[in-house]
This record gives sequence, structure tokens and C-alpha cells, in this order.
Amino acid sequence: MRRGEAAGLRWCDIDLDGKTAVICQQLQQYDGRLAICPPKTPHSSRVIALDHTTVAALAAHRDRQHAEAAAYGPGYRASGFVFTNLNGDPMAPDRLTRTFRALAAGAGLPPVRLHDLRHGAATLASLAAGVDLRVVQDMLGHSSIVLTADTYTSVLPAVAHTAAEKVATLIIQAGCLVPGTRRRRRRQAPRTRRRARAQAGGRRNRMIRRSRAHPGRQLGRPRHRHRRRLR
Repeated sequence: MRRGEAAGLRWCDIDLDGKTAVICQQLQQYDGRLAICPPKTPHSSRVIALDHTTVAALAAHRDRQHAEAAAYGPGYRASGFVFTNLNGDPMAPDRLTRTFRALAAGAGLPPVRLHDLRHGAATLASLAAGVDLRVVQDMLGHSSIVLTADTYTSVLPAVAHTAAEKVATLIIQAGCLVPGTRRRRRRQAPRTRRRARAQAGGRRNRMIRRSRAHPGRQLGRPRHRHRRRLR
């Protein structure tokens, strides 16, 4: 999801039993105030499939949120958003970014933007995991598959090396087969190969000797200068 989509996500948009999340709004900040807006594009309204690990993480997060609400007391505001402050108000997108940056630094990770998680997920899905690009397009909410391919599929070095090895192996295996069949080529012995080359050379020399053309016009025949005979 985009940062604004995550900030605007509500519990009513998530079906933990069905393992889906509906993206139908986003939360943005204008003039210091939070505003609920429609998604970035019409194609951004979508349904995302959730894996079982994400479902378990969301269920644990909901339990912690209920515990925070009970500890806060009567002043807690049940806004219904997934990511909230301690008083229950929705969390601003900028605060989501600051919180993520602090968590990444505390874990000893290199500096990375929150939006980079979206890039990384799309790249791993399309290249490393082999997910169809159409599926990745629907996950990201892109209007065009060209945008998905150009923006989010930067080649991973490991994937590129793996692809190169697969192509080389395929070419080598194909070279060991008789063209048009599945039978493997028979490997000739060294003497057989030398005899075949000698026979080919003999046939070539006989063809040259049989030629009636001028020696200067024959291919493969060296041109000799004729010397004058001394009388």
C-alpha cells in the first residue's frame, strides 16, 4: 500500500477470516489537518489478498490496540482506524514515516523510506517470487501494466545471474541433442574425427584438380607467378 492508504485503513476494511483488505480511501494532511480523500487513481481502489503471516500480525496489533484503549480510560476515541495514536485518533502519514524511520534505525537497518517497502515488495513479487505482472499491477493499483514494469521491476543481481545460468544450461543441453529430436548426439572418437577431416580434405583437393578453369580463378588455389625460362 501507499503511505496514505495505510494511514486511512480501517478495521471495517479488513476481513481477517477471508484474508483480504479493501483499499477505498486514503488519509492526507493539508494545512496541518487530516483529511480523508479517495485513492490516488480510480484503479487504486482495490482488494488486496493477505498472507497468513500478515493476518496474524494484524490480529496481534488489534489486541494491543484494545489493551491501549482500556489503559487510556474514558477519553479514548474509537476512530476505527488500524494505525492510531495512543488516544485513538488516526495517525498522520508524516508520523507514520517518522515512526518507521525510528524503528529501522533501532534495528540497525540502512536508511530506507517507507515507500521503498512498496518498491521492494513489487520487485520481489515479480522477479524473485515469479508472480505474474498483471497480478502485481492489481496489487499496486496501477492503471497501466507499463507503469508497473517500468517502475517496480528493477532487476535484482541474484535473479539476473540465475536467469543467465538457466539460459546457458538450456543452450548446452540443446547442443547435445540431434536437431529436431530428443536423441543425444554420439560423440566421435579423436581418430574418427581426424579421418573425417582427412577425407574431407582429399575430396576438396580432387574437386580442385578436376576443375577446368584457369588456375588463377580457382578458389583455394594459390596464384604462382610464371617465371621465364632461360634459353
